[in-house]
Amino acid sequence: MEKSNRQDKFLQLRDEFPFFTYEGYDFSYSAHGLDIRYYFNLADRYKFSPTIFIPHKEFFIPEKDLMDLLPNLVFHLGLIELISYWKSACSKQLIIKPHSISQEQVAWWKKCWFNGLGEFFFLNSISTDIDQFMEVVVDSEEPLSPLHCSFKPDVIVPIGGGKDSIVSLETLRKLPGVTPLILNPRGASVHSIFMAGFAHSGMIGINRTIDPLLLQLNDQGFLNGHTPFSALLAFVTILSAALSGKRNIALSNESSANETTIPGSPVNHQYSKTFEFEQDFRDYVHKWISTEINYFSLLRPLNELQIARIFYRFPKYFSVFKSCNVGSKTDSWCGKCPKCLFTYIILAPFLNPDQLTEIFHRDLLNDIDLAPTLDQLTGFAPEKPFECVGTISEVNAALQETIKKFGDKPLPVLLRYYASSPTSESSSFHELLESWNPQNFLLPQFEELLKGALHG
Repeated sequence: MEKSNRQDKFLQLRDEFPFFTYEGYDFSYSAHGLDIRYYFNLADRYKFSPTIFIPHKEFFIPEKDLMDLLPNLVFHLGLIELISYWKSACSKQLIIKPHSISQEQVAWWKKCWFNGLGEFFFLNSISTDIDQFMEVVVDSEEPLSPLHCSFKPDVIVPIGGGKDSIVSLETLRKLPGVTPLILNPRGASVHSIFMAGFAHSGMIGINRTIDPLLLQLNDQGFLNGHTPFSALLAFVTILSAALSGKRNIALSNESSANETTIPGSPVNHQYSKTFEFEQDFRDYVHKWISTEINYFSLLRPLNELQIARIFYRFPKYFSVFKSCNVGSKTDSWCGKCPKCLFTYIILAPFLNPDQLTEIFHRDLLNDIDLAPTLDQLTGFAPEKPFECVGTISEVNAALQETIKKFGDKPLPVLLRYYASSPTSESSSFHELLESWNPQNFLLPQFEELLKGALHG
């Protein structure tokens, strides 16, 4: 999405649609699975009813033990789901009707929504702040109690189909009770769990549908842009943990996600993958949902280069993994976007050119049309791409190491372009490979497994 000036549209829509209401939710649990439907209302003019469906699995806990837990979990998932619909008009007032939440919770949610919409506000050139962007009105006196139930020490591993979640799954898959989870299953994510030796019956699948009315409003000129998808995934995993009675949720967010997309500003495409969000989310879950659930990122101590080094030891996944958003519907690498180029670069120090070409079906380092994208990734442009990519320092270290690998051989055109550019500062490639970020929530057994994977 290109940057545009929609401040006037923002102000117009806020006046035209002054309130947005979280009216309620329905759910039913049967032998088929858990069906959830939400009800959102844009100023009594438009109604949205998005759905979530989680097919039943044999390892889910009995219905009699589950029904009292669901209102809390389903309601909270709705609080993150609603932001995709609220942003269409950015109503001044958000009214929450299903249950009451405290002012401390309201403050937590405003931070989550505002920071998660940082890219949306930036690319639409919307001027607002955390105090002014929304007033939250709680129109309910029905509180929710935290969950009290027993969880097994099993591990849920969300799988997106990229290298990061594959590294997590490979690191943990021999533990008893490891369960892959996929939100809206697609080729790469499903093939990854099959390649790891898991059957469909042993995974949790979640099917999320967007109300088509939202897409129609987007076409009509309502506001559109990035929302904190990983925050949605976080609440989906909490619900899945309760359904399956599994205590641990191991995400695959690395330390590199902490670097902002716009240098010198808080705007970060990956906000809900940061350590700050992880810490905030853990605190929220333990206060208002359950002290029994352990949400953490297994890869938080690592950077993207370390993850790439672990991943290259699993060549069976080379033909399977995908993390290109442009090619997600066709389960392919588009070869033209920042995510493709970043993934190519971060793997280049470890894989030979033939392996990279076989994965991406082209030699991205010989595509000079990618030079502007390279400038974004290396810090020569004023901002990084709005994608889940590594730090500027990591990209430069990877490129400099790749140039060394070529020795006296001719460099691909993109590496020649990079080599002729002003020298970029970067951390030492080998220092990055040996680093360990202490800001993490790994329990000792998970830390031991990750260090074992890191050192091969």
